Amino acid sequence: MLKKRELIGHECQVLFDLMTHPDVFPFVRQKSYSYEEFLFATKQTVEAEERGELYSRTILDEWENPIGTINLFDIHQGAGFLGTWIGKPYQGKGYNKLAKELFLAELFFEKGIDLIYMRIKKENLRSKKAAEKLAYALNVNKTKPFVFQQLNPHEHVYDVYEVPKDLFTMNYRRNEEQNESFQSMEA
Repeated sequence: MLKKRELIGHECQVLFDLMTHPDVFPFVRQKSYSYEEFLFATKQTVEAEERGELYSRTILDEWENPIGTINLFDIHQGAGFLGTWIGKPYQGKGYNKLAKELFLAELFFEKGIDLIYMRIKKENLRSKKAAEKLAYALNVNKTKPFVFQQLNPHEHVYDVYEVPKDLFTMNYRRNEEQNESFQSMEA
């Protein structure tokens, strides 16, 4: 479902084509306006991860086709900002939630991250709705005014959500226990 970003021609071409869809492009953080620019940005991303500056994964469907990316940017003192985009043909099919859970588990349990923020453009109703469905994501527009003001210095552009490690861990463990119970009932 997730794999480290790589500079593979076919994969990059598919991702570039998916990213440039008009319903996706406005909400992508690392915009590329040409395929060559996308290759360069991917190379920079891979190198930045090697330096420990960010984490980036390609999201794959069940046939291992690339369908989007998920990233943790601006890492500072165990916290960072999550950025995810999924190609238009794959939206609304559960890939976003699954990719987030896998990526967050890796970040919290293997990479030493303690807190993840999500900044979502207020007009991006699809992403806001997806964030609000996550039991471990909290809207912090009012409870973290310093973060909200930092992202919105002049006007309200972004809504801010956070995923604390302890809340994610509690939900993750609960889901694991439910899956184990369900599997033992089937046996």
